[in-house]
Amino acid sequence: MVRKNQEWPNEGELIVATVYKVLGYGAFANLEEYEGKEAFIHISEVSSGWVKNIRDHVRENQKIVARVLRVNPKKGHVDASLKRIREDQRTKKIQQWKVEQKAEKFLELAAKSLDKDLETAYKEVGYKLMDSFGDIYGAFETASEEGESVLIEEGINEEWAKTIVDIAKKNITPPEVQITGYVDIQTFDPNGVDIIKKALLAAEKEDVEIQCVGAPRYRITVKSSDYIQAEKNLKAAADRAIEIIEESNGNGEFLRELE
Repeated sequence: MVRKNQEWPNEGELIVATVYKVLGYGAFANLEEYEGKEAFIHISEVSSGWVKNIRDHVRENQKIVARVLRVNPKKGHVDASLKRIREDQRTKKIQQWKVEQKAEKFLELAAKSLDKDLETAYKEVGYKLMDSFGDIYGAFETASEEGESVLIEEGINEEWAKTIVDIAKKNITPPEVQITGYVDIQTFDPNGVDIIKKALLAAEKEDVEIQCVGAPRYRITVKSSDYIQAEKNLKAAADRAIEIIEESNGNGEFLRELE
């Protein structure tokens, strides 16, 4: 179960729940993110249209996304609605919940590496990660990109920080960026064709792709997990090509494509 760092949901919040009982007047569902809590959806909140048979809209063991209408902690009661949600909100919430489930698995892996259980992990670092980074997945993603120091700065001890970074780097693929620029190169040397080929080969690296747009213009595409590094690699690739062209008394110019 994915857990929140608060005991009860807020009014208006979208929740993920699993229906466990359907009656003629409404349905009861266990909240997936709030351990031990349940919500009631009255038949009038099941659909915006007339409901002849509630089981046409909701059934036992169904995973649902609902909007919290009222919360009464004293009575241990949450009222929720299925009809007061747009489809895009429902889809986004389910996707978010799936990401949170994945993050909880990461936290559990980190805990096992330290011979601890998930409950202990939440108490020692889980809720702290939520407070500092918004959610646990965001914490692991940041740790993968920036290393242990970003966790230690937020009060996570070194042992946990190192373990979280190890798990993050093994399981999270950094998002890839792709940027494009152009290089115009020309030479009037008798061996011009060979020189152009040499210049383009010099520009190409593992993360750099060169395509002919139409002489003298060539497209340079760079892929990287870091945007700033991608910009540097793009400029460096163009410079390598231009340097070879200028050595043969030719000329070259780099043009950055606007995003």
